[in-house]
Amino acid sequence: MTAKDFLMGLPDKVSPEAIKGHNTNFHFDLAGDDGGQYTLKIDDGKASIVEGLDGDANCVVKAKGADLMDIVEGRQNPMMAFMMGKIKVSNQGEMLKYAKILGLM
Repeated sequence: MTAKDFLMGLPDKVSPEAIKGHNTNFHFDLAGDDGGQYTLKIDDGKASIVEGLDGDANCVVKAKGADLMDIVEGRQNPMMAFMMGKIKVSNQGEMLKYAKILGLM
């Protein structure tokens, strides 16, 4: 699975009940062969994703696509990746709030 496959499939994996009453906007800025830019919007129980950076982000995630997939697939500890600079997150509080719901931890 590629980072794009994972991100584009997120809306189908996120439980509407888990995000009911939540509103946020994530930008994923991924480098490398498995890279690209994506915007994940959560709007009161509905998740959607588009290619490109759309609107203002509450949280920006920067990483190589391969490093993101190492985290998602359990080959890399998320905290170690963060401490080693493999993944950069602009708003750690926002990421921690949604990481488990999104399958990033």
